Parts: sequence; C-alpha cells; structure tokens
Amino acid sequence: MRKLVVGSRRSKLALTQSQQFIDKLKAIEPDLAIEIKEIVTKGDKIVDKQLSKVGGKGLFVKEIQQELFDKEIDMAIHSLKDVPSVIPQGLTLGCIPDRELPYDAYIAKNHIPLDQLPDGSIIGTSSLRRGAQILSKYPNLEIKWIRGNIDTRLEKLNTEDYDAIILAAAGLRRMGWSDDIVTTYLDRDTLLPAIGQGALGIECRSDDNELLELLSKVHNHDVAQCVTAERTFLAAMDGSCQVPIAGYATINNSDITFTGLIMTPDGTERYEHTEHGNDPVALGKKVSQVLKDQGAYEIIKRLNEQQ
Repeated sequence: MRKLVVGSRRSKLALTQSQQFIDKLKAIEPDLAIEIKEIVTKGDKIVDKQLSKVGGKGLFVKEIQQELFDKEIDMAIHSLKDVPSVIPQGLTLGCIPDRELPYDAYIAKNHIPLDQLPDGSIIGTSSLRRGAQILSKYPNLEIKWIRGNIDTRLEKLNTEDYDAIILAAAGLRRMGWSDDIVTTYLDRDTLLPAIGQGALGIECRSDDNELLELLSKVHNHDVAQCVTAERTFLAAMDGSCQVPIAGYATINNSDITFTGLIMTPDGTERYEHTEHGNDPVALGKKVSQVLKDQGAYEIIKRLNEQQ
C-alpha cells in the first residue's frame, strides 16, 4: 500500500479523531505509512458568528474536498454531522466506522438537573436543533449562543453568564473527558441527536480502488445503514443549518427504526415521526414525506427564505 495522506481540520478534536481512526487502520495494516495534513476551513476561521448565518455545514468540508480533487490528500476524516447530504461527483464516503455515543451531553453548574433549572436560566449552545428542542420542553429557560472548542465552552460555563451548556457526547469522549464532568446524557426523548452525530465519514476519491479496499476492512455496515436513513431524510427535507432538524436511526438485526424531526427555532412548532423498515433510503424518504404532508416543509421554506 502506498503512503497515504489524510486531510483533517486543525482543531484538537478533528486531529484526535483522525489519529484514532489511523490507529484502527494500522491495527489491520501495521506497516501502513500515513501522515496527517492539517487544513484550515472557512468554518474554523469564523469564530464570532453563528454558522447558521454564514453557510452552515459545508463550511467545514469544502476546502478539504478540494484537496481531494487536487490529489493533495488521499482521504478526509470528517465528523459526519458536518458533511452535507450530497457528496460531490467524483468523491465518496469510503467507509463509516464504529459510532461513538450519538447523544448530547448536558453540563450544568453544580450539576443542577435540566428539569430543576430556575426560570430564566441560560443554556449555551450554538445549535438551532438543541435550542429548539430545549425551548419546546422548557419554555421557561433561555438559549444563548456560544462558540468555541470543548475547552473554550467549558471555560465560558465557569466564567460567563451561563447556567449550563450542551455539547456532543462524542466529542467529549473522543477527547478523553471523564463522564464525571457531564451532569447527564440527554436521551433521544429529551433531545433527538443531529443527523450523523457520533459517526465519522471517511471521504475519498470514487476511483481510488486500492484505498476503498483498505477502508472496507473498518467499515461498520449497521452504522452505515443508520446514517444512510438519517442523511436521506436530511436531503429529502432540503435540511440546512438554518433549520432545526434532527434525525436518529437504530438497527436491530436488519430492522431499522428511524425518527425525523423538524421544528421552528423558538420551539413552538414541532413535527416528528417514527418509522420502521429494512431499506434505509426508503425509510428516510418515507419519514420525510410524512412530515411534509403534516406541513413541516413550510417551516423549512420560511426559514430558508429569511436567509
């Protein structure tokens, strides 16, 4: 196998999860030569604005995808929730490895439970999805925008006007944070995860058969089935970072259970539906159609028109 160059964002989390994936490959091919090329994306440069206001998911992958087209790198290791639902022609998701815990972590000062926060308490999140679901269940709370890496957000919880913050559990775990720091992991009934949350997507050129064969050895078929249902739903709903959209699938043998959710940012309108089946693409499309029939697409059109 030739020497491989991996493209990764420069953040500590991106570099850590890239190295963890490389270690999995080397467990299979111990003599494999791999180096990481750090790439600064537009999303990494914008730290003073909500991503939903400046372009959303593609901000973290476009520069990396260009490096693949230019053959400067052989593969990219993405957090799958950052990857738009449509992959450019000529590129492919070569594998979906094992999924980390997909839920969100609720971290509060003095570990006060979410349902015991006093009226007017401030929860920090930069996610419309998280904010909408929290406001839907706890309209007595306030959502305040927060950006930064894990360390930065934890520091802001301690030093700024936040009573709690919500982070992806996967990032905390990959960075080695102890469960002790987490007040609770929010289950799907409290906070439905982002599409692809906890999963990685390994992107490469579609014609790189040698690399695709290697990646197949660390591919998790069940996880791929689940995230395919989720990403099909995202594409069918024309979802973007301007829209509070969530979707989460689980699999038992070949039976997939998928729940899709569309909300308004203030949490006052909610469209949610669950279906079962064994075809992830059909499942994602079916849930999308049900929500459209219920009127959910009107939210998406309204929010996209506002941008």
